[in-house]
Amino acid sequence: MLKKFCIAVAVIITLPFIIALFVKSSYEVEREVLINQPKSTVFGYVKYLKNQDYFSKWAQIDPEMTKSFQGTDGEVGFISAWQSEHPDVGHGEQEIMAMVDGERIDYQLRFLKPFEAVSPAYMITENAGENQTKVKWAFQGNMDYPMNIMLLFMDFEKIIGDDLQLGLDNLKVILEE
Repeated sequence: MLKKFCIAVAVIITLPFIIALFVKSSYEVEREVLINQPKSTVFGYVKYLKNQDYFSKWAQIDPEMTKSFQGTDGEVGFISAWQSEHPDVGHGEQEIMAMVDGERIDYQLRFLKPFEAVSPAYMITENAGENQTKVKWAFQGNMDYPMNIMLLFMDFEKIIGDDLQLGLDNLKVILEE
């Protein structure tokens, strides 16, 4: 009886580790919005990281967070750092890694607290008609083994996607005023 119990416990303990071997470890979430403004106007606004304070949900969670900046905003190498005691904000920084002027901005987000992670993100602006611009905002993440099993239980597409969409909807309101 004790032997069967020990085997059952061993199976229960090892099963998640075995399942995690077959679960993907990365995810990407992308959302988009159509803004009734020319592409040059939209890109001219989104290329500045400081403007994310006005439209990003994450920047608005804790108005008391401490921010610091390095470099020239709107240029490759600019870093926007934040520190907050709010558990949904934590500490981290975002850096502009690459930019195709008028087209695309690539970022690297470095989360430091409450967990450490490095995640790429990007924004793309595309012509969508006369005085209309499609903006795509995407975030990529990775969960190392065995924590990647959480991807089976957490819907990052919805969680992060809803936050990205809210930010894009806020951006639309700001730029169409």
